[in-house]
Amino acid sequence: MVQLYEDERLDYLLAEENLRIIQSPSVFAFSLDAVLLAKFAYVPIQKGHIIDLCTGNAVIPLLLSKRTHALITGVEIQERLHSMAERSISYNQLEDQIQVIHGDLKDMPQKLGHGKFDIVTCNPPYFLTPKKDEQNINEHFAIARHEIHCTLEDVIRVSSQLVRQGGKIALVHRPGRLLDIVTLMRKYKVEPKRLQFVYPKAGKEANTILIEGIKGGNADLKVLPPLFVYQDNNEYTKELESILYGKE
Repeated sequence: MVQLYEDERLDYLLAEENLRIIQSPSVFAFSLDAVLLAKFAYVPIQKGHIIDLCTGNAVIPLLLSKRTHALITGVEIQERLHSMAERSISYNQLEDQIQVIHGDLKDMPQKLGHGKFDIVTCNPPYFLTPKKDEQNINEHFAIARHEIHCTLEDVIRVSSQLVRQGGKIALVHRPGRLLDIVTLMRKYKVEPKRLQFVYPKAGKEANTILIEGIKGGNADLKVLPPLFVYQDNNEYTKELESILYGKE
């Protein structure tokens, strides 16, 4: 059994029929972006240490647990989301592989040590913080979407501190921040190596990017084939169905 509070629900985690995740329409429900990042990020199969910043309800650690035996640490600043994450991990009996820290990602290099992780993943807040009267009145949504507790530079600086030399950092973000991401990665000695643009459908502008860099890597950026989410009939493309539901 799992304890659910207020409007929380226990959902199946997409294709992973033996994984469930706690979600809440008024607090947090994972997005397609998180699923795409969990699929895009390189992970070692057998061993290693992965850290997922801005982990929310731990959707990325849960998804990665199906791809790797590495130890996974999540970091989440919101107490309610941290609680949801911990209860989901416990329900799925993954406490031996996944732990979630309730804290500020900016404190993690001092708390956990520099260069301790092989992989860093992050689905960060995408938007600059608007004026108070323009922010979402739902505090949980505002913190998840806007750079209230951490900026893009905080995310990349901390990721660079946490990852070992030769380790990888994978982010999902918006195309409008691509140059900021590349500039900051290079500032903190992370070389962008893989980039993929995600389009809602053919003929539309890209609305998401997936980018991976290597700490101390050589300059050599590969741009992967584009990923399209919907067909013209507004059904998922075969590639998206494969990512979401494991369909061929």
